[in-house]
Amino acid sequence: MHSIFLLAALAPLALACTNPDTDPCASVLTASSVAAASFCKTYTLTSHTATTSLPAFATYCSNRPDKISSACSCLVPTGTSTTTLVTTTKAAISSSKTSTPSSSVKTTTPTAKTTTTVGTGTTCTVTEYASITSAVASCTNIVLENISAPASSTILLTKLKQGSTVTFAGKTTFGKTSNDDFNPIEIAGTDITITGAPGHVIDGNGQAYWDGQGSNGGVPKPDHFIVLSKMVRGTITNLNIQNWPVHCFDVTGCTGMTMDNLHLDNSAGSAANSASGGLAAAHNSDGFDFSSSNNVILSNTYVSNQDDCVAVTSGVNVTVTGMTNNVVTDITFSDSSVSNSQNGCRIKTNSKTTGAISGITYKNIVLSGISIYGIDIQQDYLNGGPTGSPTNGVTIDGVTFDNVTGTCTPAGTDYYILCGSGSCADFSYTDISITGGGVNSSCNYPASGCP
Repeated sequence: MHSIFLLAALAPLALACTNPDTDPCASVLTASSVAAASFCKTYTLTSHTATTSLPAFATYCSNRPDKISSACSCLVPTGTSTTTLVTTTKAAISSSKTSTPSSSVKTTTPTAKTTTTVGTGTTCTVTEYASITSAVASCTNIVLENISAPASSTILLTKLKQGSTVTFAGKTTFGKTSNDDFNPIEIAGTDITITGAPGHVIDGNGQAYWDGQGSNGGVPKPDHFIVLSKMVRGTITNLNIQNWPVHCFDVTGCTGMTMDNLHLDNSAGSAANSASGGLAAAHNSDGFDFSSSNNVILSNTYVSNQDDCVAVTSGVNVTVTGMTNNVVTDITFSDSSVSNSQNGCRIKTNSKTTGAISGITYKNIVLSGISIYGIDIQQDYLNGGPTGSPTNGVTIDGVTFDNVTGTCTPAGTDYYILCGSGSCADFSYTDISITGGGVNSSCNYPASGCP
């Protein structure tokens, strides 16, 4: 499965407000509180009747002005400041150096407020990997500037204080670590914001590992580049990531996550190298893998890679929305582009297993340079590859493709649908146009054939 979507900083709900654990409207505004707070601050000043030209999260409020206003009023109580943007000025700060041996953490206590750096409180700027741990223990506004992580050294952000902001600045690099169990970046915590400064890049050193086999063999390599584990109301925004070794993001056990404006570029792995036997050097390079995560929004994100852009195996209300172990329901992929990838819009179910998939929407998706399948739904998947013989233990019901357009390469197939007997139902296609695939399309459902 594939695709793209939002932000956090949290204000308490008033007593009469709807519970975000049970109401989708309250939940999405809570999960997206930084972006929502900015919108709500002006929206609640006047009455509204329009149901169009609203933010993406308004769909969870049925685009109803009364529900949006009510939820906004709970998120942004009158007179309450919801977020603070801070920086430092030479005339209005006192500064000191911490006692770390390398003196590579600089702290400043700001008294002036502007709109350039996200976060509150003391700012700690870290320029050496060894100083990250002390900054995490003592600061809530951390800048990681030009960090070079040595081999076997994780950027460990799992003990951040509640409400912390971490900003990646400059170029972040990693030494080679030939270990399948190694994670270069690990993040956990509550009300955490992870963001990037203008011009930054996080480089995973994929070229040191790529051999055309990914996680299926070859040299040992980090299986996931960035691991988000058990985060609550987290915000991942404005990051530029390139050259990750295998999978990029692993999002597991997270609640109320917002992921917005992320740029993932693994295009350098599309070319063959001396170890890949003529194949693309990078392999199994999923952009996002979601499991057991609830109330998650992924938006405004670009992925260029060699495998799935987004894979969702379990969770609830993931926008990319809703699943629990082998049950995937109410998932929306929208306003996204997929380029130079093996697959565009894809649903695959394991052979000879049971489960249910329903309410899946792909809307406003642009594909380019897809090398295997533009639209792909198949029920014959095993990790070693498709069997060609679909099974019907997993039902797929209510799949909508709306304004999905683009191109495959001559080696690709525009459409491929292989359903088990009686296990697919209610597929809808509107404004679909995928061209360029040189391999004939094949669709055994619906009876009318491919789009």
